[in-house]
Amino acid sequence: MELVTYVVALAVGGLVLGALARLALPGPDPMGVFATIAVGVAGSFVAGLISALVFGREYGSLLLAFVCTFLIVYLIRRSRGGTLTRPAPRGGRSRRR
Repeated sequence: MELVTYVVALAVGGLVLGALARLALPGPDPMGVFATIAVGVAGSFVAGLISALVFGREYGSLLLAFVCTFLIVYLIRRSRGGTLTRPAPRGGRSRRR
């Protein structure tokens, strides 16, 4: 039962971190829920490694996990060739009146 609780907590934490990182970057992002969870968990893992290697602690901070997740989302978007801003409206008309 403890393993199930751990996996659920890991998934929820990954979802929250991944969603916050995706919200922090502007623009469209066609990433599903499972990919968001995976990105959040990967960011937490990288933050834990950095914390252990650089700071000598066994746990990472939430802020470091967010920064790592943010960088992973940024790298994913750049590797897909997408821009980080929304595209201009198509057609000859502007949205301003």
